[in-house]
Amino acid sequence: MLVPNLPTPLQLLIDDVTLRAGVQLFIKRDDLIHPTVSGNKWRKLKFILQDAQSKKFTSLLTFGGAWSNHLYATAAAGKVLDLKTIGIVRGEEYQGKLTGTLQFCVSQGMELYFISRENYRSKNDPAFFENIREKFNDPYLIPEGGSASLALPGVSEVVAETETQLGRRPDCYAVAAGTGGTAAGLLAASAPTLAFSALKNGGFLKAEILKLATAEDAQANLHLFTDYHFGGYAKHKPELLTFMQEFEQNHGVLLEHVYTGKMLFGLYDLMKKGFFKRATTIIAIHTGGLQGRSH
Repeated sequence: MLVPNLPTPLQLLIDDVTLRAGVQLFIKRDDLIHPTVSGNKWRKLKFILQDAQSKKFTSLLTFGGAWSNHLYATAAAGKVLDLKTIGIVRGEEYQGKLTGTLQFCVSQGMELYFISRENYRSKNDPAFFENIREKFNDPYLIPEGGSASLALPGVSEVVAETETQLGRRPDCYAVAAGTGGTAAGLLAASAPTLAFSALKNGGFLKAEILKLATAEDAQANLHLFTDYHFGGYAKHKPELLTFMQEFEQNHGVLLEHVYTGKMLFGLYDLMKKGFFKRATTIIAIHTGGLQGRSH
């Protein structure tokens, strides 16, 4: 069984920046939810995996990049649940030089298939899905990042969990966004959400998030930031790495530069610029994926 460590800790972050801003900032330690199916991936996959099992599927097929936390988590979950896993990887260039993430996927028994970036863009087309179904003998299909409607209730649980720990509703939640499923899950629980794009040119994520989150107040509750991508998915710059190092020294919380590091950099930059009213309470969600530190 995939037994989670719940509730995950809620850790208050106090430093010069939070004190000057007059902001109460907590980090929700979802990186500690499970050793391999970590962070938002456990929450997203919870009901998806239950659905696959209830429908008697024997294999899971999903999609991701070479450093995909989602591929990593799906491979680990499949091994525990004795389900065959298949990963469609964006970028044929990784076939001969597996990243640490992809090596782990293989170690968990996942079969990897590499396709060009051009073909990967067609992954949501009905004809592409039909070809996939035929080629791999009708597997259970999980969208990239696990961002499906069944992911939302699992992510939404973090809101009730956090409010029980805090004893009240915070003013907002902050989360990194790759496919937008985690932000959509927060919005489905009517939680004001600050989403920080981990992708270059991430403006399109707003429509993707709102398409998933069907709550009436979703648009009013979403604030998407697109200026903290540091060059694009899995890319970084020295100032981000310096920030992460100082944060880890100050708070004893490890970060990675694909998602959570960028989100926290953005939050701290906004606090320095006076974006938040004094006495604002923010919950920053650590979405795990610490294997991303290895590249």
